[in-house]
Amino acid sequence: MENKEKQPNKLKLLARYYKPYKGLFLADLFFAILGAAVTLVIPLLVRYIMNTIGNMPISEAKSAILTIGAGMLGLILVQLGSRYFITYYGHMMGAYIEHDMRNEIFSHYQKLSFTFYDNQKVGHLLSRITSDLFDISELLHHGPEDIIISVIKLAGAFLILVNVNGKMAAISFSIVIVMLFYALIFNRRMKHAFKENRARIADINSQIEDSLSGIRVVKSFGNEKREMEKFAKGNERFVAAKRLSYRYMAGYHAGMDSFTTLITVASLVAGAFFLTDGTLDAADLVTFLLYINNFTEPVTKLVNFTEQFQNGYSGYDRFLEMMAIAPDIEDAPDAVSLDKAQGGIEFQEVSFHYSDTNEEVLSHVNLKVNPGDYVALVGTSGAGKTTLCSLIPRFYDVSSGKILLDGTDIRRIKLKDLRRQIGIVQQDVYLFAGTIMENIRYGKPDATDEEVIRAAKAANAHDFIMEMPADYDTDIGQRGVKLSGGQKQRLSIARAFLKNPPILIFDEATSALDNESEKVVQESLEKLAKDRTTFVIAHRLSTIRNARRILVLTEDGIAEEGTHDELLKKDGVYAKLCKAGL
Repeated sequence: MENKEKQPNKLKLLARYYKPYKGLFLADLFFAILGAAVTLVIPLLVRYIMNTIGNMPISEAKSAILTIGAGMLGLILVQLGSRYFITYYGHMMGAYIEHDMRNEIFSHYQKLSFTFYDNQKVGHLLSRITSDLFDISELLHHGPEDIIISVIKLAGAFLILVNVNGKMAAISFSIVIVMLFYALIFNRRMKHAFKENRARIADINSQIEDSLSGIRVVKSFGNEKREMEKFAKGNERFVAAKRLSYRYMAGYHAGMDSFTTLITVASLVAGAFFLTDGTLDAADLVTFLLYINNFTEPVTKLVNFTEQFQNGYSGYDRFLEMMAIAPDIEDAPDAVSLDKAQGGIEFQEVSFHYSDTNEEVLSHVNLKVNPGDYVALVGTSGAGKTTLCSLIPRFYDVSSGKILLDGTDIRRIKLKDLRRQIGIVQQDVYLFAGTIMENIRYGKPDATDEEVIRAAKAANAHDFIMEMPADYDTDIGQRGVKLSGGQKQRLSIARAFLKNPPILIFDEATSALDNESEKVVQESLEKLAKDRTTFVIAHRLSTIRNARRILVLTEDGIAEEGTHDELLKKDGVYAKLCKAGL
């Protein structure tokens, strides 16, 4: 009962995508009806020619034939125009709807937090925005017109066949009823098989995306064979899912073809009997046989529509599943705007654990950072340094406690405004496919070329950029594959320079640089950090020796705090890290 209630609601939601294109949709249906009507009229003209024109005088018959021929030519032109309209404009309507849905789901992707992406595969997300939406748009385009055309042809042909010979029409219609029940049974089975196919296709996409993105790692370890084995397993699961759906599809299509032929054969045999006993004339038999195609073709089209419906509807199910995932980090109802922060940050009893575990990464952390403070975070891997900094821009929300920015709980500040105050250079640099200029400008989309160049100079990137084939217009390839690690890192730092925020987070920002580059960039970072609240997650302790405030994180929270010299004197965790050569 619950499923029956849900389905109309889903169909109602799906139908709302027609609203912006109502005029195009109605025009598409009009020309579909017009085309179907033409198909029904032509056999009636054939019947008229056979029954009437043969009894006319020759001169009158020739005139009538020419008139009817001209009329048929006109109908063909109408059919041509109708077919062109529903093929071109109907498909364009489907493309517009697909465009709108793709915008909707991509926009939704942008709202979801790191927690969501921690548990998702890119291939699965990609399949929802490509193949799923294509199938949905095909359903929305072809579905209504196929139903309209089929109903008109089926009802029209049936009424005409009844008028020609009621007994033969009853025989044909009884076979059609059995044909529909047969199709219904097989399509119910195909629905589940198609849904499984989509899941397997998403797995394959994810596997390919993962393998190709890491192709350099694969080749460096010589693991091509292992990747082929992993891919082969996924491919086998895909074939197994396809095997079941094709088994049902084979039974469906074979049965439908047989039923179509059976209707023709039954009509021909019955017509022959009626012809011999004089209850049917030759013209009516020819007319009946011409209409048999108009009678069976819409049945086949309707049943094919059910297959298309399963594809599109299962795709829409997956679309709705994704759209139903509410962003776990969003603006509070009473969120306030923030133009320019001073940069004061305070952690009050902050604890954090990831959603899929109760093991706390941070526990009851208390920390106050004044505007303009330069704070270095050190500690062993897994101590929560990156996590602590990820809580400030609300990439994750605290499990308990609160974080204040200039005295206001960051959960009460609009996300867009909050993140505009923070510049981040991450350990794992991500550069987009495009030019150097475009990647630096990502820090401030409306920046002028001069501003971009100044930011590059500040990040010590200008010199190597000018040595590139097209300097700032050089295409850097997917993920910056044409650049060295140090060059990518400096472009990432240039983005932060360009953004020019009051709060900075450097997550091991110089870890990919050689000693010479690190020294120059470190000077640039310190210049950028002047009068800004700065958090530096240190990869090498040598980079933060001059920091006025060093926090040592352990699994138990902030274990030590002080300058480099003060912490060495304590001979605690920090001193041990220094002795370990970090």
